[in-house]
Amino acid sequence: MSYTLEDIVRKFAIHVNVESYGNGHINDTYIVDDEPKYILQRINHAIFKNPEQVMSNILGVTEFLRKKIIAEGGDPERETLTVIKTVDGDSFYKTEDGNYFRMYNYIENAVSYEAVEAPEQFYQAARAFGKFQNMLADYPAEKLYETIPFFHDTTKRFADFKKAVADDAAGRAASVQKEIDFVLARYADTGVVVDAIADGRVPLRVTHNDTKLNNVMLDAVSGEGVCVIDLDTVMPGSLLYDYGDALRFGASSGAEDEIDLDKIYFDLELFEAFTKGFLEEVGDKLTPAEIELLPFSAKLLTYECGMRFLGDYLNGDTYFKIHREGHNLDRARTQFKLVADIESKLEEMKKIVAKYI
Repeated sequence: MSYTLEDIVRKFAIHVNVESYGNGHINDTYIVDDEPKYILQRINHAIFKNPEQVMSNILGVTEFLRKKIIAEGGDPERETLTVIKTVDGDSFYKTEDGNYFRMYNYIENAVSYEAVEAPEQFYQAARAFGKFQNMLADYPAEKLYETIPFFHDTTKRFADFKKAVADDAAGRAASVQKEIDFVLARYADTGVVVDAIADGRVPLRVTHNDTKLNNVMLDAVSGEGVCVIDLDTVMPGSLLYDYGDALRFGASSGAEDEIDLDKIYFDLELFEAFTKGFLEEVGDKLTPAEIELLPFSAKLLTYECGMRFLGDYLNGDTYFKIHREGHNLDRARTQFKLVADIESKLEEMKKIVAKYI
């Protein structure tokens, strides 16, 4: 490229050093060592085809949240992301070679975690995600762009997966037939939430769509939830997607890419901690169909994610960043181990939901 990162930050009227930061799968993230600090990101426009729409969604949601936080006596500089405008007043800077950069405030004295270390931590994260849902319950979801069409449309994901199997672009299908069969055997699950949205039993809401534990900042001292981050996939969707995906990631006994599957199971203690915190914040906003489908959503989102990892492996690792050979296959196998365990625990999960609703 014909510019440096320092050149980019100057477009936001900042003149300091920039260093790589974080370990996200999609965007390139840097910390801008100023006073105060900032986060600089290059938006991956191979994934997000319309970065202008991404930023429009983020601005709309964060400005809406900011007003509510101020009205409730909170601190908008800590409790929601602040988009830093360029010197020209734009929410992003586009380089001559077509790259998009944006900048946020850096939230001081707050941390994120790659894995749950204690039930209380997951409970606090759940409260943050539940509060995010609650505060956006009256935001007009239809005004948001669908920045990645069909993102959690599991029927569409299943069709994409079948195409990946048929194309076998990387010549890997024969070696993972067991995993392919696992996906195909659960086809009946793919339409459950999509159909419930279509017939109105599940309302369309503003959803985060990527509620991993590391997408919520917790206060470094109190451990309480501070701010939900990584809003690229904020779109119209179902609350079930956010609840289910958070549990897929956080209630696993191991890392998302754990190789030793004997270490992987779905932790009911963590499921209960998250469910308690989430429902404390947003439980009174849920419809009967949403309540009924909460346990199932943990299975569905885990299944969907595993299907995506396996499909990307079959396609030659073109979507998710990988750090070793077979990384996406390892991720897929971990998800499928969780799916099977969730299936064996669904009745217990329903009782836990009933306890807190």
